[in-house]
Amino acid sequence: MLLAIDAGNTNVVFAVHDGIEWRGRWRIATRDDRTSDEYAVWLLALFQHVGLKATDVTRCVIGTVVPAALYDLRRLSRTWFDCEPLVARAPLDWGFEIRVDQPQEVGADRLLNSLAAHTLYRGPLIVIDFGTATTFDVVAEDGAYVGGVIAPGISLSIEALHRAAARLPRIGIGRPQAVIGTSTVPAMQSGIYWGYVGLIEGLVTRIRGEFGAPLKVVATGGLAPLFAEGTTIIEKTDPDITLEGLRLLAERNRAPILSRGALRE
Repeated sequence: MLLAIDAGNTNVVFAVHDGIEWRGRWRIATRDDRTSDEYAVWLLALFQHVGLKATDVTRCVIGTVVPAALYDLRRLSRTWFDCEPLVARAPLDWGFEIRVDQPQEVGADRLLNSLAAHTLYRGPLIVIDFGTATTFDVVAEDGAYVGGVIAPGISLSIEALHRAAARLPRIGIGRPQAVIGTSTVPAMQSGIYWGYVGLIEGLVTRIRGEFGAPLKVVATGGLAPLFAEGTTIIEKTDPDITLEGLRLLAERNRAPILSRGALRE
C-alpha cells in the first residue's frame, strides 16, 4: 500500500491507498518541532481504526511546501515503515513540461494539483487551491504547467484584518445571505466571502483572456465547496486532488532504495 503525505503550511495530511481506493485520510496541524516518533504514535493509532498495520505500507511519497517538516517525515517513513520516501520535486518524471522561468521554485502542491487535474479532467484548465495561500494554476491542453497566480489565503486575510483593526473581531468564514451588512460582523463576512468570490471571478476571467482559450475551472481545498456555492465559474470541486497527484507521481517514478545508513540519520 502507498502512504501519501501532503505537508502544507497549516496541516499535514496522511492518506493510505491500497491500489484501488483510499483506505483512510487523517490530518494534523503542521509544526516544525513535531518529531517522527510523535507522528508515528498518532498515525499508527489511527491505522488501527481502519484495520491497517505499519507493515501494510510498502511505499511512501511526500509532497511538502514546508522544508523544515521534511526531515522528520523522511525519518517517519524510514524508521516506522521501512521505506525510502519519494519526495515530490521538479526534477522527477511528472509526465508534463514545467514551462516557467524557474521550475525549481514551483511548489510541490501546485505541480501535484496540475498532474492530478490534467489526468482526471484533461486540459486546458485552471486549478484553484484554497489553502494558506489561494493559488490559481494554469495547465495547458497537453498537461504542461504554464504558471499561475498566488493570492493571500482567506484565513490569513481574516487574521490580518482582526490584528490590524483594533475594533474588528475575529470572525468565522461563511456565506452571508446579503452583500450589504447591517452590523460589523455581517459586513466583515460579506467582505471576506463576496470579496473572494469577486477575486476568483476576476482572476479567472483575466487568465482566460490572457491564455486565449476556454479553460475549465477545478477547485480544491477545504473551502472549495463553500466558495463554489457563490459562483458558477467553479465547475468542479475535488478535495482529494493533491493526494491523487501524489499517488500518480508515485506510479510514474521508481521507488527510491532505502539504505541502512539512512535509518541512522
